[in-house]
Amino acid sequence: MVTQKSTRAVGVGRVLIAVYAVLALAATGRSVFQILEQFSEAPLAYTLSALAAVVYIVATVSLITRGTTSYAVAWATISFELAGVLIVGLLTTLDPALFPDDTVWSFFGRGYGFVPLVLPVLGMVWLARARPRASGDPAGQAAAGAPEASDEAR
Repeated sequence: MVTQKSTRAVGVGRVLIAVYAVLALAATGRSVFQILEQFSEAPLAYTLSALAAVVYIVATVSLITRGTTSYAVAWATISFELAGVLIVGLLTTLDPALFPDDTVWSFFGRGYGFVPLVLPVLGMVWLARARPRASGDPAGQAAAGAPEASDEAR
C-alpha cells in the first residue's frame, strides 16, 4: 500500500514552494518595514509591496495544501500575481514617477532578480501538470507532483 503525502511538497513542487516561501518572507519583511518607517514617502508603492506579500503567502499555503479548493486558490493567486507583475512592471517602466520607490513587482521584479516575473509562469506550468484527478480522487490527493509520476520518481 502506498501512503499519500499530506502536501504537494515533493520533487519540483518542493523547490517551487520553497522559492514562494522565501519570496513571501522577503516581501513581508520589506513591506512591513516600508509601511512602518516610510509610508508617507510612497504609500502606493508600499501598499503594493504589502499586497505582493499577501499574494506570496496565500500562494505558498495553497501550493502546499492538497485538494481541489487549494488547487483553485493556487491558480487564482498565481494568475493575480502574474497580472500584478506585468501591470506594475509596465507602469514602472512607462512612468517611473508613478512609484517614487520600488515595489516587489517594480520593473518586472528587477530588484528580486526578475524572480517575480518568472515564478508565476513556472507555478502555472507546475499546476497544470499537478492537476487533481477527478475520477476516484475527490479530494485531489493524486496531485502530488506530476500527473503520472510514481512515488519513487518523486
